[in-house]
Order: sequence, then structure tokens, then C-alpha cells
Amino acid sequence: MASIRQEKISGLIQQELSIIFQKEARNICLGAMVSVTIVRVAPDLSTAKVYLSIFGSKDKEAVLASIKDNKYKVKHALSQVIKMQLRKTPDLTFYIDDSLDYAMEIEALLKK
Repeated sequence: MASIRQEKISGLIQQELSIIFQKEARNICLGAMVSVTIVRVAPDLSTAKVYLSIFGSKDKEAVLASIKDNKYKVKHALSQVIKMQLRKTPDLTFYIDDSLDYAMEIEALLKK
């Protein structure tokens, strides 16, 4: 169960990361559209797991690898925006959110 503070920080990070990925889509995301679906922050606010949905790219793993390579650039841009709310920016770990693909697969199986 996440605390209210964790939920507020998660929402703030999710909102700001989506803006960063929108602005830097050409450089960091290889031209793909990246949507931040879920952010889970640890209770001590030191780490954050960021789940991403990637659209407009055949190779989602390449886009995720590019984002991971530019992790410190993304973290720096995030820290510049949220520096008044947080003393220390959490360490970001990126994952592909495949829940939409899973839902489509289940729906296809149910139609059979």
C-alpha cells in the first residue's frame, strides 16, 4: 500500500516525464511516441520504477534501450523541474508496459 506522499510524488514524476518524453521524442525516443503509464516510487523515495507504452515504432526494445542509455539526461531534466518539491530526485528504472498487448491477446482469444 503506497502512502499519500508516494502517490503524489508518483503522479508528479509521471506528469513531468511525459512532458520530457514529448519534447525529446526525436532525440531520446528515436521518433516514437512514448507514454508514461505507471510510476511506482519506493517508500524511501530513492528509486522509481517507470512503466512506458511505446507507440509508432516496430522495435520497442531499441527505443527502451535508447531511453536507458539517456537515463541520466532524463533524470537531470526531471530534477530541474521538480527541484522545489523534492530534495533528491529518485533513481529511475524504465520498463515496457505490456498490459495493452496482454489485453489485446486475451480479447483475441475470447473472440475465437
